[in-house]
Amino acid sequence: MKQLLFIQTGFGVDVHGQNITKAAERAVRNAIFTNSMPGIEALLPDGDLQNMVVNIKLALPCDADKLDENAIRSIIPYGTVTIEKMAGGMMTTSGIFLEDKEDKNDLMYIVNASVETGY
Repeated sequence: MKQLLFIQTGFGVDVHGQNITKAAERAVRNAIFTNSMPGIEALLPDGDLQNMVVNIKLALPCDADKLDENAIRSIIPYGTVTIEKMAGGMMTTSGIFLEDKEDKNDLMYIVNASVETGY
């Protein structure tokens, strides 16, 4: 990334099912869905949203190899998206085990996200 313009942060939780992708998707959505970047086109080369570069950093408590990166990339509608995975986040008890919710155990997964936008 040549020029960093915005950094948005968020977190996501999968309470049941122990699905790291669901938790990561929720973290990215949490980071970007409460923000607006009016005028970003004027800051991008050629005023084109496809010239935007988005780097998503995900702090994952486990199962980094099971993360569906294409599902994460699909959340960002424009530009080039890269994903960095690192250790972090949290696993903690949900206090309940529900087979009908596809629980494998009573853990919930918490993922932290940083979404960096620039060109």
